[in-house]
Amino acid sequence: MKKLFLAGLALIFIIACQQAPQRYFSESPEIETVKSGIKAYENQNWEVWKSNFADTAKIYPNSSKAITPDESIDGHKQMLSNFSSYGFSEKGGVSEMIIDKEGKTWVNYWNHWKGTLKANGKELHIPVHLTLQFIDGKIVNEYAYYNLAPYVVALQEIEADKMASEAEEMNQTEE
Repeated sequence: MKKLFLAGLALIFIIACQQAPQRYFSESPEIETVKSGIKAYENQNWEVWKSNFADTAKIYPNSSKAITPDESIDGHKQMLSNFSSYGFSEKGGVSEMIIDKEGKTWVNYWNHWKGTLKANGKELHIPVHLTLQFIDGKIVNEYAYYNLAPYVVALQEIEADKMASEAEEMNQTEE
């Protein structure tokens, strides 16, 4: 009886000491793919940026409505055309990969984006969070979260200044 008790106790101890599978990673090929995509974005190398995505990938930029990588590229190009320089902070960015309970692979990326507007030299700072789902080394879903309010306000200020200058010029012409 004593041997059976000790054997049971040893079995419980062995089972309790077994490590659960690793679910959180600070280094992985998927994290390197995200970093590669960030560099491609910063260099406007859209071919490399798009190569990280599966053909059926969906991107959700601050929305529950999905767009394609090509539509995302068009949006990036339009926005970035207003900046003389832009990019993510080299220090302070955080990436992690997780494997969720369902076995899905996700990479989370947090960083600080900074850009300088061409029109007035104003510098904008926007925190960014990306959550990207991977299957077979390719991004199949990207959820992007960032607050574009500072950008919208800055564009409105530029437009208001432009309109004020035009009105002033018209007044001077009339005199």
